[in-house]
Amino acid sequence: MQRSTLLCGALLAVVAGLLCLVGEALGLNTQHVALVGGALGGVVGLVQERTPAQRAIGFLIGLFVAWLGFAVRALYLPDSASGRAVAAVVVVAVCVVFAAGSGNRLPLWTLLLGAAAMVAVYEESYTADSPAFLAESPSAATGVLLAAGIGFLATSLQWPGRAPAAVPPAADEPTPDEAPTREFATTEGERP
Repeated sequence: MQRSTLLCGALLAVVAGLLCLVGEALGLNTQHVALVGGALGGVVGLVQERTPAQRAIGFLIGLFVAWLGFAVRALYLPDSASGRAVAAVVVVAVCVVFAAGSGNRLPLWTLLLGAAAMVAVYEESYTADSPAFLAESPSAATGVLLAAGIGFLATSLQWPGRAPAAVPPAADEPTPDEAPTREFATTEGERP
Protein backbone atom coordinates (compact mmCIF):
# COMPACT_ATOMS: atom_id res chain seq x y z
CA MET A 1 0.00 0.00 0.00
CA GLN A 2 2.80 2.42 0.89
CA ARG A 3 4.60 1.65 -2.36
CA SER A 4 1.44 2.46 -4.32
CA THR A 5 1.08 5.80 -2.52
CA LEU A 6 4.71 6.69 -3.18
CA LEU A 7 4.43 5.69 -6.83
CA CYS A 8 1.24 7.70 -7.41
CA GLY A 9 2.62 10.70 -5.54
CA ALA A 10 5.87 10.64 -7.50
CA LEU A 11 3.99 10.29 -10.77
CA LEU A 12 1.72 13.23 -9.90
CA ALA A 13 4.72 15.36 -8.93
CA VAL A 14 6.44 14.61 -12.23
CA VAL A 15 3.21 15.33 -14.13
CA ALA A 16 2.77 18.71 -12.41
CA GLY A 17 6.36 19.67 -13.20
CA LEU A 18 6.09 18.54 -16.81
CA LEU A 19 2.82 20.43 -17.26
CA CYS A 20 4.54 23.61 -16.16
CA LEU A 21 7.60 23.10 -18.37
CA VAL A 22 5.84 21.79 -21.47
CA GLY A 23 3.01 24.28 -21.14
CA GLU A 24 5.42 27.19 -21.14
CA ALA A 25 7.40 25.76 -24.08
CA LEU A 26 4.20 25.30 -26.12
CA GLY A 27 2.81 28.70 -25.19
CA LEU A 28 -0.02 27.14 -23.19
CA ASN A 29 -1.06 28.80 -19.98
CA THR A 30 -0.83 25.66 -17.83
CA GLN A 31 1.56 26.89 -15.15
CA HIS A 32 -1.13 28.19 -12.84
CA VAL A 33 -3.43 25.19 -13.35
CA ALA A 34 -0.87 22.38 -13.21
CA LEU A 35 -1.08 21.74 -9.49
CA VAL A 36 -4.81 22.40 -9.08
CA GLY A 37 -5.88 20.39 -12.11
CA GLY A 38 -3.35 17.61 -11.62
CA ALA A 39 -4.17 17.20 -7.94
CA LEU A 40 -7.95 17.23 -8.42
CA GLY A 41 -7.69 14.86 -11.37
CA GLY A 42 -5.48 12.68 -9.20
CA VAL A 43 -8.15 12.58 -6.49
CA VAL A 44 -10.76 11.51 -9.04
CA GLY A 45 -8.42 8.74 -10.15
CA LEU A 46 -7.44 7.63 -6.64
CA VAL A 47 -10.88 7.34 -5.05
CA GLN A 48 -12.15 3.93 -6.08
CA GLU A 49 -15.86 4.73 -5.83
CA ARG A 50 -17.85 4.00 -9.01
CA THR A 51 -16.24 3.29 -12.36
CA PRO A 52 -13.49 5.50 -13.73
CA ALA A 53 -15.85 6.65 -16.49
CA GLN A 54 -18.54 7.68 -13.98
CA ARG A 55 -16.01 9.61 -11.93
CA ALA A 56 -14.56 11.34 -15.00
CA ILE A 57 -18.00 12.22 -16.39
CA GLY A 58 -19.02 13.65 -13.02
CA PHE A 59 -15.89 15.81 -12.96
CA LEU A 60 -16.53 17.05 -16.51
CA ILE A 61 -20.16 17.89 -15.79
CA GLY A 62 -19.23 19.74 -12.60
CA LEU A 63 -16.61 21.77 -14.46
CA PHE A 64 -19.13 22.62 -17.19
CA VAL A 65 -21.78 23.58 -14.62
CA ALA A 66 -19.30 25.98 -12.98
CA TRP A 67 -18.44 27.41 -16.39
CA LEU A 68 -22.16 28.01 -16.97
CA GLY A 69 -22.28 29.65 -13.54
CA PHE A 70 -19.67 32.16 -14.71
CA ALA A 71 -21.73 32.75 -17.87
CA VAL A 72 -24.85 33.45 -15.78
CA ARG A 73 -22.83 35.82 -13.60
CA ALA A 74 -21.49 37.66 -16.64
CA LEU A 75 -24.88 37.98 -18.34
CA TYR A 76 -27.42 38.39 -15.57
CA LEU A 77 -25.97 38.90 -12.10
CA PRO A 78 -24.34 41.93 -10.53
CA ASP A 79 -20.62 41.72 -9.81
CA SER A 80 -21.15 41.78 -6.06
CA ALA A 81 -21.24 39.41 -3.11
CA SER A 82 -24.95 38.76 -3.71
CA GLY A 83 -24.31 37.90 -7.38
CA ARG A 84 -21.52 35.50 -6.43
CA ALA A 85 -23.73 33.97 -3.73
CA VAL A 86 -26.59 33.34 -6.16
CA ALA A 87 -24.19 31.78 -8.68
CA ALA A 88 -22.64 29.55 -6.01
CA VAL A 89 -26.04 28.31 -4.83
CA VAL A 90 -27.14 27.60 -8.40
CA VAL A 91 -23.93 25.73 -9.28
CA VAL A 92 -24.10 23.50 -6.19
CA ALA A 93 -27.84 22.91 -6.65
CA VAL A 94 -27.37 21.89 -10.30
CA CYS A 95 -24.56 19.51 -9.28
CA VAL A 96 -26.86 17.95 -6.67
CA VAL A 97 -29.63 17.58 -9.27
CA PHE A 98 -27.23 15.84 -11.67
CA ALA A 99 -26.08 13.42 -8.95
CA ALA A 100 -29.61 12.65 -7.78
CA GLY A 101 -30.95 12.46 -11.34
CA SER A 102 -28.31 9.87 -12.21
CA GLY A 103 -29.42 7.70 -9.31
CA ASN A 104 -26.06 8.54 -7.70
CA ARG A 105 -24.20 6.82 -10.53
CA LEU A 106 -22.39 10.13 -10.85
CA PRO A 107 -21.01 10.72 -7.36
CA LEU A 108 -21.73 14.19 -6.03
CA TRP A 109 -18.14 14.64 -4.88
CA THR A 110 -16.85 14.36 -8.48
CA LEU A 111 -19.30 17.00 -9.66
CA LEU A 112 -18.23 19.31 -6.84
CA LEU A 113 -14.53 18.71 -7.57
CA GLY A 114 -15.08 19.63 -11.22
CA ALA A 115 -16.88 22.80 -10.21
CA ALA A 116 -14.16 23.65 -7.70
CA ALA A 117 -11.48 23.13 -10.35
CA MET A 118 -13.09 25.65 -12.69
CA VAL A 119 -13.61 28.19 -9.94
CA ALA A 120 -10.05 27.74 -8.63
CA VAL A 121 -8.43 28.47 -11.97
CA TYR A 122 -10.78 31.13 -13.33
CA GLU A 123 -12.28 33.18 -10.47
CA GLU A 124 -9.34 35.58 -10.25
CA SER A 125 -9.34 36.21 -14.01
CA TYR A 126 -13.09 36.65 -14.03
CA THR A 127 -12.97 39.15 -11.18
CA ALA A 128 -10.22 41.13 -12.92
CA ASP A 129 -12.04 41.29 -16.30
CA SER A 130 -15.55 39.82 -16.35
CA PRO A 131 -16.45 41.22 -19.81
CA ALA A 132 -13.67 39.02 -21.29
CA PHE A 133 -15.52 35.87 -20.15
CA LEU A 134 -16.00 34.43 -23.65
CA ALA A 135 -12.39 35.09 -24.62
CA GLU A 136 -10.64 33.89 -21.43
CA SER A 137 -12.80 31.14 -19.93
CA PRO A 138 -12.21 28.53 -22.67
CA SER A 139 -8.45 28.59 -22.10
CA ALA A 140 -8.93 28.27 -18.34
CA ALA A 141 -11.32 25.34 -18.82
CA THR A 142 -9.11 23.52 -21.32
CA GLY A 143 -6.01 24.10 -19.20
CA VAL A 144 -7.58 22.62 -16.09
CA LEU A 145 -9.09 19.77 -18.12
CA LEU A 146 -5.68 18.92 -19.56
CA ALA A 147 -4.04 18.95 -16.14
CA ALA A 148 -6.89 17.04 -14.50
CA GLY A 149 -6.97 14.47 -17.29
CA ILE A 150 -3.27 13.78 -16.95
CA GLY A 151 -3.56 13.61 -13.15
CA PHE A 152 -6.51 11.25 -13.50
CA LEU A 153 -4.62 8.98 -15.89
CA ALA A 154 -1.52 9.01 -13.71
CA THR A 155 -3.43 7.79 -10.65
CA SER A 156 -5.85 5.50 -12.50
CA LEU A 157 -2.96 3.34 -13.64
CA GLN A 158 -2.56 1.85 -10.18
CA TRP A 159 -4.27 -1.34 -9.14
CA PRO A 160 -7.30 -0.77 -6.94
CA GLY A 161 -6.57 -1.33 -3.28
CA ARG A 162 -7.83 -4.52 -1.76
CA ALA A 163 -9.64 -4.64 1.55
CA PRO A 164 -7.94 -6.81 4.16
CA ALA A 165 -9.38 -10.26 4.45
CA ALA A 166 -11.75 -10.86 7.32
CA VAL A 167 -10.21 -12.79 10.18
CA PRO A 168 -12.18 -15.99 10.77
CA PRO A 169 -13.28 -16.68 14.35
CA ALA A 170 -11.09 -18.98 16.43
CA ALA A 171 -12.07 -22.64 16.43
CA ASP A 172 -13.44 -22.47 19.99
CA GLU A 173 -15.45 -19.24 19.38
CA PRO A 174 -18.98 -19.63 18.06
CA THR A 175 -19.90 -17.80 14.88
CA PRO A 176 -22.65 -15.17 15.11
CA ASP A 177 -25.16 -17.70 13.76
CA GLU A 178 -24.19 -20.27 16.39
CA ALA A 179 -23.91 -17.88 19.33
CA PRO A 180 -26.13 -18.86 22.25
CA THR A 181 -29.09 -16.64 22.90
CA ARG A 182 -30.52 -15.86 26.25
CA GLU A 183 -34.10 -16.58 26.79
CA PHE A 184 -35.81 -14.99 29.70
CA ALA A 185 -38.72 -16.70 31.32
CA THR A 186 -41.20 -14.24 32.53
CA THR A 187 -44.07 -14.79 34.74
CA GLU A 188 -46.80 -12.41 35.41
CA GLY A 189 -45.43 -9.41 37.31
CA GLU A 190 -41.72 -10.32 36.86
CA ARG A 191 -39.36 -8.31 34.79
CA PRO A 192 -36.49 -9.93 32.92
